[in-house]
Amino acid sequence: MKENRLNRVAKGMEAMGLAQILVSSPASVYYLTGTWVEPGERMLALYIHKSGDAKLFANRMFALSGSVDAPLVEFDDTEDAAKILADALRPGAIGIDKLWPSQFTIRLMDARGDIRPVLGSRPVDDARMRKDAEEIALMRESSRKNDAAIALAMESVQARATEKGVADAYERAAASVGGAGSSFPPLICFGRNTAEPHHSTDTTELRPGDAVILDVGLSWNRYASDMTRTAFFGEPSDEQRRVHDIVVKANAAGRAAARPGVPMREIDRAARKVIEDAGYGPYFIHRTGHGIGLEVHEPPDASAVSDVIAAPGMVFSVEPGIYLPGRFGVREEDLVLITGDGAETFNHFPHEMRIL
Repeated sequence: MKENRLNRVAKGMEAMGLAQILVSSPASVYYLTGTWVEPGERMLALYIHKSGDAKLFANRMFALSGSVDAPLVEFDDTEDAAKILADALRPGAIGIDKLWPSQFTIRLMDARGDIRPVLGSRPVDDARMRKDAEEIALMRESSRKNDAAIALAMESVQARATEKGVADAYERAAASVGGAGSSFPPLICFGRNTAEPHHSTDTTELRPGDAVILDVGLSWNRYASDMTRTAFFGEPSDEQRRVHDIVVKANAAGRAAARPGVPMREIDRAARKVIEDAGYGPYFIHRTGHGIGLEVHEPPDASAVSDVIAAPGMVFSVEPGIYLPGRFGVREEDLVLITGDGAETFNHFPHEMRIL
């Protein structure tokens, strides 16, 4: 077990008044045990008591015996896994992971009328929000590799290229720089598709005058990177130049606002104000950023409704955008680490307008 991390979770449980929780997210189980398990439809649960005692309940098919540094309770497909877990719980409230399948929660409730499931992800989420030195080093290197991969992928943006072709080029580039696969499917957009923040990469062919968005990330030792750059194929219009300049300034404003003690909503406000002051406020239609680590989207959000205060160790994206329906869009994204006295930007690929 990662004792320092487990102790942080236990303190978070005490602060919430939770005596026991079940951790089932593969990323969170890995964070605490150093072992990654993809359970599929089978039950996986790390039981934690506020005292710091922990047990991992897992199917024998996962072959964890002797390979996981945690007390292990195993079962197989001929046994009632939920009943085995239920017998180990103490009466009262039990914190449950937010994404644990309801089939397991309901079976626990049926087996134990003296327990009360409550949402219990926050102690682990809060611990994972503040990266330790080992995690920061891995994330810094993941972003360094992503900078190199996007530079290689940009070379594939040529006449007759398709979004899918550029996505494939990024995948090859990520592998060539040592990435262990993409942290999410590459989001490549040409022309009108750039006006859709989450356009699904397809076979659209590049045309002169198109805006080009590459939103890409890779995985390095399980830690994700994420970056977006907008370029133009051929000479951009005056409005394309203006919008690109505004978004770059909004990105810089958001990153400049990031420091310890600042509410995340103020980081969102700093980036959003640049776009609103330029008259494009209605066309910035998503939050300014999201946390990242073992998963590409995790707490905290940099949004107008976030109540999180930036603290050292937090890593999140700053990715303002302007999206003009049916025409084009621009987004510029970097990852930011909150340090002891300010912030560090992980990405170093330039923001200057790139004409391909």
